[in-house]
Amino acid sequence: MGPDSKDNSEIRDRMRQIIIHVDMDAFYASVEVRDDPSLAGKPLIIGALPTERGVVATCSYEARKYGVHSAMNIKEAYRRCPHGIYMHPNFDKYRQVSEQIRRIWYDYAVKMETIALDEAYLDVTYSAGSFERAGEMAREIKARTLSEVGLTCSVGIAYSKTAAKTASEEKKPDGYFEIRTQQDFVDLMIDRKVRALYTVGEKTAEKLNRLGIYTIRDIQERKQEVLERFGKHGQLITDLAFGIDERQVVEYKPEDAKSLSREVTFQEDTGNYRLLDDVLVLLALSVENRTRRHGLHGNGVTLKLTYADMQSITRSKAITADNAEAIYTEASKLLEKVEKRPVRLIGTGIYNLSGDEGRQMTLDDYLKDPAADKQKQEIIVKRLGELEARYGLDFAGHLEDIYHGNTLHRTIEYMRKHFPNT
Repeated sequence: MGPDSKDNSEIRDRMRQIIIHVDMDAFYASVEVRDDPSLAGKPLIIGALPTERGVVATCSYEARKYGVHSAMNIKEAYRRCPHGIYMHPNFDKYRQVSEQIRRIWYDYAVKMETIALDEAYLDVTYSAGSFERAGEMAREIKARTLSEVGLTCSVGIAYSKTAAKTASEEKKPDGYFEIRTQQDFVDLMIDRKVRALYTVGEKTAEKLNRLGIYTIRDIQERKQEVLERFGKHGQLITDLAFGIDERQVVEYKPEDAKSLSREVTFQEDTGNYRLLDDVLVLLALSVENRTRRHGLHGNGVTLKLTYADMQSITRSKAITADNAEAIYTEASKLLEKVEKRPVRLIGTGIYNLSGDEGRQMTLDDYLKDPAADKQKQEIIVKRLGELEARYGLDFAGHLEDIYHGNTLHRTIEYMRKHFPNT
């Protein structure tokens, strides 16, 4: 067997993958309805409140009937659905539910690639061995997710990741669909609009439309033109139009992430840079907590600002950052050097992540461990003491609450409103 035959054999093996894509139905909204049945059947919008700045995180299918969708500006959502029920997201609860459903899904997968809290690809090529058995697994996943967690999910089974995701969308909500072969995918998709391909976003679709390319059939018939106009992206577009997707399921590992950060959007712009520096203390503690859970540290610190005119800037400094003190100290220095204009959003984080030899220390560790570095203790403890005095806060015994997204945002908004005039 020559080299070309070997390559072709490997491609054929990859194309014989069996992949399940699982996607929870309106996840955040469904969790809230599960926990409060009085919300069932009502247009529920999770995200910012209509009186606040922000966007829709997700919404129930009842709200979608009014044209509301995720990432929509909350003001527009309210214009379309003023009688809807608006709620802040409870990410801590959603993460707990996500852990439950992932434990179920992983029982069936050789490899699992999580995309979000509510979505994953499962490689069942060897654990299933056939599409028939994969179908049984998929139905078991749906049944267990409903019985053990109280939520519905939509499941797609296919020969590739793109086809599996397409399949899971086909019968939502609470759906099940199979796309077994490349030809099945083409037959299903060929007369759909170009936006039906997951690699084609709104801007790419507009460019294709300007060329007179509106459907996936058009892409196939004008393949060479797409390749010439879009280069590498054009190759991906045309491959998918013909049902070609050889990507493998890749298990996500926290250490594979390039960065971790936390940010907050103020309900009103602020030009108070002393307040912004105070906010960085809490954001740094929150970042430290997230990285500690995964045993990671960063080799650089970032500061992000979005000004009132929506201009965003990012500043960074290459430095080992393995605790809140290092993150805050460097972010604070970066803040001193930026142009002083009213700010809409502030964030900080770390990048170039790598694994720690041991667990990172939090402020609680510093307070409990007399051998901890005193300088680090003094910087963070001093700054928290200043925050307590300035805003009338009490962090003793409540630091863990600050790591929760809702509490963090409420605390920071309280600080903005109650910054002393003197």
